Amino acid sequence: MAAMNTISELKPFKSMWKVQVKIIRLWKQYSAAGGETIEMVFVDARGDKIAGTVKKELVGKFDRVLQEGETKVLINFTVTHSTGSYRTTSHPFKIVFLPTTRVRICEELPNNLTGLNPVKFRDVLNGVLDDDYLIDVIGQIVEVSQMEIVSVSGKDTHKISVELRNEEDERLPLVLWGKFAEDVSNAIQLRSEQSIVCVLRFGKIKVWKEDRSISNAYNVSNVALNPQMDEVQAFMSLLPKDDLALAILDSKSNAVVPGVKERDEFFHRTPKKTIVQVLESKQVFSISCGECIVMASIAAIDSDMGWYYLSCKVCAKKVLTVPNDMEDEDEFNVGGHNYYCVKCKNANPILLLGYKLHLVVLDATNNTKFLPFDNLALQLLHKPCIELTSIKPIGP
Repeated sequence: MAAMNTISELKPFKSMWKVQVKIIRLWKQYSAAGGETIEMVFVDARGDKIAGTVKKELVGKFDRVLQEGETKVLINFTVTHSTGSYRTTSHPFKIVFLPTTRVRICEELPNNLTGLNPVKFRDVLNGVLDDDYLIDVIGQIVEVSQMEIVSVSGKDTHKISVELRNEEDERLPLVLWGKFAEDVSNAIQLRSEQSIVCVLRFGKIKVWKEDRSISNAYNVSNVALNPQMDEVQAFMSLLPKDDLALAILDSKSNAVVPGVKERDEFFHRTPKKTIVQVLESKQVFSISCGECIVMASIAAIDSDMGWYYLSCKVCAKKVLTVPNDMEDEDEFNVGGHNYYCVKCKNANPILLLGYKLHLVVLDATNNTKFLPFDNLALQLLHKPCIELTSIKPIGP
């Protein structure tokens, strides 16, 4: 029986290699030139990593025998140079499957063999790292923006901005797109009062006007919040013991300013008004056209106006309530109604719940109503909207 090779030994001069590896990342990728391929990242018992590819003509042969998280013995494959600006490992070569490649079941490598290699925040920010290589990052989420929908290549895409801090209290901007933005936004809503540690695998360093941040790299990346990993436990034990609260920023106004200096500056430069002055103002008051500080007490919540709304998960627009034409016991009907998204033209949209509080506020001069939505309301109630209603997310 041929001896087992290590990843560090792999070179292009032959194909009769034999390695025992764990698949730590697997995804399918499509390109006009190469069609649909299977892309992977392997790690061996020594912790060394290498990328792997199954070309389009062999996808059907190997698709069912390759699963992320499994350990396999690979026999008889070729090794070629690894190039490009989205390289998943520092290994100069990558594995390419042949028609004669064999994949064998074997004893699993340890669960704690993850191949995770977090970089230092300062190395990202100082430009020390080569941005052709994808990186791993661990950080505590200390700020998060509201999820936005932006147009990318003519398609509406979700976007969320996050700020991470490390054990030295350094900060690193993180921007997530698409499904990653949706998943992280939903998870944060449910864990807003907990310390949230984000693990980004295979993230891309982005440079804009000399400012550096990280982002997910299409479907190559993986994002997990508070995963059960030894590296996460070790990281959490080193965090500053300051019980820093998660700051949820309004994406339009950045209204929540966590720093003491910035907060003091905001209160110093922003004019203060009474409710009467706001009501008498000829200018229509909104965050988009002006700012002022109103010191008032919340007297009541006008529940007659409703306190939440339903929106479409795909486009984030409010959905219409449509009465059923006939009575049935369809589990997707709530209170004898269906829902319809006008923008998506979908008669059975996946629903998201959001706050829309009609607050009755008063000061010494008068009273009025304020209307905080979503994340601003969450800062008042400290519970996600979904926990306070009997309605659950609905959809296929």
